[in-house]
Amino acid sequence: MKDCRLYCPNEFPWCVCALVTSVIVLSLTACGQQDQRPHSQSAVSATDKGEAAHPIESAPRVETALVGFNLSRQGLTLSGKIAYGEDKYSRVSSPLQGRVVEVRAHLGERVKAGDVLLVVDSPDIAQAYSEYVKEDSDLQYATRAHELAKDLYEDKALALKDLKQAENELVKARAEFRRAKERLLSLRVAPQELSKPVDKQQITSRFEMKSPLSGSVVERTVTPGQSVTGDPDHVLFTVADLDVLQVVADVYEHDLALVREGQSAAVRVEAYPGVEFPAKVTSVGDVVDPASRTIKVRARVDNQAHKLKPEMFARLQLDVGETGQFLTVPREAVLEVDGKQFVYVVEDEHRYSKREVKVATISPDHTRVIEGLKQGERIVTKGAVLIKGQEVQGR
Repeated sequence: MKDCRLYCPNEFPWCVCALVTSVIVLSLTACGQQDQRPHSQSAVSATDKGEAAHPIESAPRVETALVGFNLSRQGLTLSGKIAYGEDKYSRVSSPLQGRVVEVRAHLGERVKAGDVLLVVDSPDIAQAYSEYVKEDSDLQYATRAHELAKDLYEDKALALKDLKQAENELVKARAEFRRAKERLLSLRVAPQELSKPVDKQQITSRFEMKSPLSGSVVERTVTPGQSVTGDPDHVLFTVADLDVLQVVADVYEHDLALVREGQSAAVRVEAYPGVEFPAKVTSVGDVVDPASRTIKVRARVDNQAHKLKPEMFARLQLDVGETGQFLTVPREAVLEVDGKQFVYVVEDEHRYSKREVKVATISPDHTRVIEGLKQGERIVTKGAVLIKGQEVQGR
């Protein structure tokens, strides 16, 4: 340690000089080791520190292809969903107030038209029947009084005004009886029961609500003991015939001429890839939706196996022509803005021009070109959205 005095001035203590000398030696050793590192390691260190890194702008992910003819059957694919048949389902509500004493139909159960769904104990029936019996008695009394008045009048034992009074009472009694009977019929009392003599009628306060059609119970919102109202919006059961369903799809204005009633079609759903369900177009709407510019198309589809479920998303494939050669492009290549379709045509490397086209969908993946392109032209098949985005940004 006493050699450190050679490097330090005499006025510094020898311990401080020793510390400075140690730092100088360590620094020189570290520099020597750094100079001996391979060149590649030095380059990596510089890159990690951002000293030698230069960002390179990557080219857009764009793929192109030539427009050509393909042998295919001209078709039209529409997006839609599965729905109940128009006359194949019914939402059942109670026509009167009361308390549910028995529920006979269960969710998912198959029922026939006329089967009892539930039983309601309703005071309305008891009150209406009591009124009916009273009016029936009044009618019988008025009928006998009128017959007696006629006999007395013929024997000149009764004045004409009294006969007219008896006739008026009979007319009123008949009207009241008819009103009471119609009230019972509105409460779904069997007409044949009212045709019997009053002493033979078997009418109680219990009302049996029956299914209007054959099908499956697809919705049930009632339980025993529940109070029900006569509100038709209070739906207790939904019964639907699931053997026949329909597809409700949307067709754009420019494809409307390709769709007609009676047209053969096929239905596809995501639940069964590769499976087609035969269908037939039953109606084409008459009104254009102002928001989507589409028209509703309905097609009937058999569903004996019950594979299709209402509210499933579906694709309706329509046959609109014979097999032939058509100019086709991938569906991804066609973009739409303000109701117009266009593609990007390749002019030269990294230069594209936007061109408006008229197309018709023939499959989920390809589109038929009706107007705007020629065979042999090269278009952007993937990445058109990126090019469009650059145009929007003003590049």
